[in-house]
Amino acid sequence: MTTDEIRGGAHGTAPAPLSVLDLVTVGAGRTATDALRTSVTLARQTEARGYHRYWVAEHHSMPGVASSSPAVILAHLAAHTTRIRLGSGGVMLPNHAPLVIAEQFGTLEAMAPGRIDLGLGRAPGTDGPTAAALRRTVTLHEGADDFPEQLAELTRFLDDDFPDGHPYRRIHAVPGPIQGTSPGGVQSPHRPPIWLLGSSGFSARLAGTLGLPFAFAHHFSARNTIPALDLYRESFRPSAVLDTPYALIGVSALATDDEKDARRQVRAAALNMVRLRTGRPGLVPTPEEAEAYEFSVVEKDFIDSWNADVVHGGIDEVTTRLDDLQKRTGADELMLTTHAHSADLRLRSYELIADAYDLPRTNGTPAN
Repeated sequence: MTTDEIRGGAHGTAPAPLSVLDLVTVGAGRTATDALRTSVTLARQTEARGYHRYWVAEHHSMPGVASSSPAVILAHLAAHTTRIRLGSGGVMLPNHAPLVIAEQFGTLEAMAPGRIDLGLGRAPGTDGPTAAALRRTVTLHEGADDFPEQLAELTRFLDDDFPDGHPYRRIHAVPGPIQGTSPGGVQSPHRPPIWLLGSSGFSARLAGTLGLPFAFAHHFSARNTIPALDLYRESFRPSAVLDTPYALIGVSALATDDEKDARRQVRAAALNMVRLRTGRPGLVPTPEEAEAYEFSVVEKDFIDSWNADVVHGGIDEVTTRLDDLQKRTGADELMLTTHAHSADLRLRSYELIADAYDLPRTNGTPAN
C-alpha cells in the first residue's frame, strides 16, 4: 500500500478530487436489477470522466437501497471497470466477523489489484432489530464499544501478522499474504488501505490517532462536519500509511439542466427520508407522488432542514456551493452521492459536474 493509493489528484478546475458514493437506490416502478445496471453504467461513466473512486455503502432492510452486500456489488463493478478505485463506504464492521471481511476484500484485491479501498463504519447501517438479526445478539452496544479491538483484529488478518502465542496465529485470510510466504508462493503482499468512516467525533479521533484516512458523512450530519474534521487533524499521528491527514466528505449533490427537475427530485428523496425516519421505509417515490403528498408541519420542518444540506439546482449553483463547501471544510476530496428517482438524472448530474469542472474524457472501458 502506498500513499498514492489514498490521495487523489484534482482534475480540471475541481477544487479537490471528485469521487462517487452509490447507495444503489431503487425507485418506485423499478427493480433492484434496474438499480444495479444503473450502478454499472455510472461506474463506467465516472471512470471515463476522471472521478477518483467509487464507493458502495452497506445498508439493510431498506427497500429503496439495494446495497446490502457491498463486496458482491464491488466484484461486479470490478468486472466492468479498469481504472477507477472501488471500495466500501462503508462496510459496517460490527455486523461481520473481521476474518470474513479480510477474506472478502482480499478476494476483491485479487480481482482488481491496487484498486480496492476498505472503508469501515461502526454503525449498524440499519435499525436495531435488523442489526440484532445480523449479529445474532441483543447486546448491540458491544459492537460499537469493541470497534477499536475489532479493527485491530481485522488489520492483523489483512497483514497476516498475529504474534506468536495468539490464538489466531495459524489462521490466515485467503487470498492474502500467506500465499506469498508459502513454498512456491508468488502472491502479492499488497492489501487494500483501510479508511475509517464516521458522522461524529469517535471515528475522527480514532482515525487520527492511528494515522488512517478519514471519511466524514457530511451528507447526513452536516453540522458536525467541521468539528469532526478539526478533531481528526488535531488527533493525527503520522503512520506507515499517511504522513499527513487526508479527509474526504460525502456530499449529497444533484445538478440538472432544469433547476425545477432538481427541486422535484430532491423533494421525492426527502419524502423517502421522512418515511425512513418514521419507520416506514420504502422505494424512492416518484416526483409526482411527492408533489401530491401533504407534509405535516413537523415533516415540512424536517425536509427543509434536510434539503438545506443537499447541493442541488442548475450547474452553476451546484459548482458554486461545492467550491464553497470545500473551502470551508478544507476537505481533501469530495465524494458525491446523488439521490433521485430518475436514473437518467443521476447519470446526467455526474456528467454535468464533470463538464463544469473540465474533467478529462478518457476512452471508455471495454465492454464485458
